[in-house]
Amino acid sequence: MQFSIQKDYLVRSVQEVMKAVSSRTTIPILTGIKLVVTDDGVILTGSDSDISIQSFIPKEEAGDEIVEIKSTGSVVLQAKYFSEIVKKLPKNTVDIEVGENLLTKIKSGKSEFNLNGLNAEDYPHLPKLEEHQTIKVRGDLLRNIIKQTVYAVSSSENRPILTGVNWKITNNELICTATDSHRLSQRKSVVQSDFNLDGYNANIVIPGKSLNELSKIIDDMEEMIDVVITDNQVLFRTKHIQFFSRLLEGNYPDTTKLIPTDMKTIIQVNSRELLQAIDRASLLAREGNNNVVKLEIIDSNTVEITSNSPEIGKVTDEVVCNKIEGEELKISFSAKYMLDTLRVSEGSDVEISFTGAMRPFVITNTNDNSILQLVLPVRTY
Repeated sequence: MQFSIQKDYLVRSVQEVMKAVSSRTTIPILTGIKLVVTDDGVILTGSDSDISIQSFIPKEEAGDEIVEIKSTGSVVLQAKYFSEIVKKLPKNTVDIEVGENLLTKIKSGKSEFNLNGLNAEDYPHLPKLEEHQTIKVRGDLLRNIIKQTVYAVSSSENRPILTGVNWKITNNELICTATDSHRLSQRKSVVQSDFNLDGYNANIVIPGKSLNELSKIIDDMEEMIDVVITDNQVLFRTKHIQFFSRLLEGNYPDTTKLIPTDMKTIIQVNSRELLQAIDRASLLAREGNNNVVKLEIIDSNTVEITSNSPEIGKVTDEVVCNKIEGEELKISFSAKYMLDTLRVSEGSDVEISFTGAMRPFVITNTNDNSILQLVLPVRTY
């Protein structure tokens, strides 16, 4: 195996597949990156068994030669060293050649490295998915869906199913839900397909860790992304990247029962102003008290945000609201949960609907019902 490649393309692909490589794997060969050179280009693969990422570098693109292939073949190179080497090579072109006993020569300008390679035949094969139904999601939409839901997954392994985001597809509607039992975020959107989606249903749970890594890869993508779902795997595919993730096993809880409908108090407020007031109040919130702040309606268009820490002091802040309807209210909640929620809210104004001081409250965007978030209050007496 021997080829020359533009350094920028190689560095980018290595960085993409490195997101799936773990140093804590029980399968030694998975600490490496698999390189396969074909007549069409170079394929790099990284995996930790849960996530697998494959990045393809074409021989040429838009008439420009990216890879000069002298001979095809494959090898697995230690990811830790290979990634650092290619990043620090001095020239724009990298020459890679695999010799006897898989000894791999990496050369750029006057710099030359020799790495011991492993047999690519020993590297686990990626899943082969049957594509009966492939849905399509725009890159920027998928990025927003992940941002607006994955923050609410559980970090505790006591209930593993809650460490993932529930994706439900019915016909062409996608509903993504995440909860850690203290808060919930749900995002609805419309998906596309080359197939007729009438009658199509899917109900899967994707690990939050997988979605976080996927979000980094599609950070600046606007193109359509194919999503292929099977019983135990999901594949996200772009022009040059395939991102596989295992699915979590088990039934996701029915969260529809958590969302209240009998609203007694409704507040419409600028999300940025409320966020900043809660952020200031949380500066003095006592950590041992779960970073609790209090919200109280003090007149027809103003809420008061307070936090009290006997050892440190007290803070009082006021926020003028666009509208306040319904009963008087005094409620306590985790500043962290509320700040997380407001940070991912799209739009300048939010509507917060309360059913009482000890019942979950709902946050929605004033002019958009595609995202709904729920936070449980904190008992302070």
